[in-house]
Amino acid sequence: MFKRILVANRGEIALRVIRACRELGIETVAIFSEADRGAPYLELADEAICVGPSRAADSYLRIDRVISAAEIGNVQAIHPGYGFLSENSHFAEVCRSCDIGFIGPTPEAMERVGDKNSARALAREAKVPTVPGSEGIISNEQEAVKVAREIGFPVLLKATAGGGGKGMRVAANDLALASAWQQASAEALAAFGNPGIYIEKYIERPRHVEIQILGDQHGNMFHLWERDCSTQRRHQKLIEESPSPRLPQATRLAMAEAAVRLAKTAGYYSAGTVEFIVDQQDNFYFIEVNARIQVEHPVSEMVTGIDLLKAQIRVAAGEKLDLKQEEIIPRGHAIECRINAEDPAANFRPCPGRIDRIVAPGGFGVRWDSHAASGYVVPPHYDSLIGKLIVHQPTRKDAIDTMIRALRELRVDGIKTTAPIHIELLQNSAFHDAQVDTTFVERVVLAK
Repeated sequence: MFKRILVANRGEIALRVIRACRELGIETVAIFSEADRGAPYLELADEAICVGPSRAADSYLRIDRVISAAEIGNVQAIHPGYGFLSENSHFAEVCRSCDIGFIGPTPEAMERVGDKNSARALAREAKVPTVPGSEGIISNEQEAVKVAREIGFPVLLKATAGGGGKGMRVAANDLALASAWQQASAEALAAFGNPGIYIEKYIERPRHVEIQILGDQHGNMFHLWERDCSTQRRHQKLIEESPSPRLPQATRLAMAEAAVRLAKTAGYYSAGTVEFIVDQQDNFYFIEVNARIQVEHPVSEMVTGIDLLKAQIRVAAGEKLDLKQEEIIPRGHAIECRINAEDPAANFRPCPGRIDRIVAPGGFGVRWDSHAASGYVVPPHYDSLIGKLIVHQPTRKDAIDTMIRALRELRVDGIKTTAPIHIELLQNSAFHDAQVDTTFVERVVLAK
């Protein structure tokens, strides 16, 4: 087991890693930018090292500075968290060349699943259903029109290096496709430095369901069942829950088995997520693999009782997972709400600034994962997540009721947060009846 780990991230996930390491008896070195200097969670690390100015491009994304901090801190491994360098195969390769453990998949496995186009090819190899679409990257508008006519409009253009909804456009005809092509390609180039675009058949009003996977270096791969992430705005997840309501058991089992099959084909180990969309006839199609721990991992932890962060660290250290698939049985229902420093009443405008007072909710089945505290200043330079509110109860109805109570109990004075929109969503009759798809928030709630 590692004796000392560098946490190459910030905020909530950095604190989560620090806590997991402490419980495993591992020392931690935290890195921080000037914007995060003095953040309360840094005090819980054994050492903290500044890696640069406030901009992520000058600090958390600087591989050379992160590696220098690891060498100064005399660590044996680096945990990248989520975001930043977590899915950067070059960073994982640099870690390996410097004889520093990378707590995640190998660079080779990350390459296989990281590019959406190659991941689709891998899925086809593993006999995992994919959405009808182009065989590879589309090179020009004329080819895009040809493919779209073959699979039928409407179509979805997607950036091969994309994420978070960037580089995505829907087109309903030839004329719209030409404009969408230019917009998606330009946005993909600006966001990811890669203008590559491929085309899929647009599945109308799908559900977004993902499978949590966990494997070790001894050839074992398990699934920890599914999370439903359909409640989202502009492809950004707002609420996640497990198990997925309204999902037939046969579909659930087939999707989980497909995720494991794909991971094994890729030679993947560590924690990861295989994402699918489910159409209105309960057919499922592969979207992508997230080769890292997910923001919503606590949902799976609550229903399975497995600490994914500790498991990740143990796997990276070469330990064999002491698990059996038939013993991973989901119990109860878990829901997570992402609490962001945004104002839902002002089109989700970011609201950085000082938190004058924060009062965390509690009670049976309530978990609050947050790095924020009274007096903490939310910087404007990064993702606006300030905390994750998770509840776990015997039934979905109980979980919804507890979450509404906990959201009302949460107090964050000084800035606006997304808590009010979560309450509105949870009280919506369609959400109660599990009649939710990825268009639900904009189509039903925000359209009022």
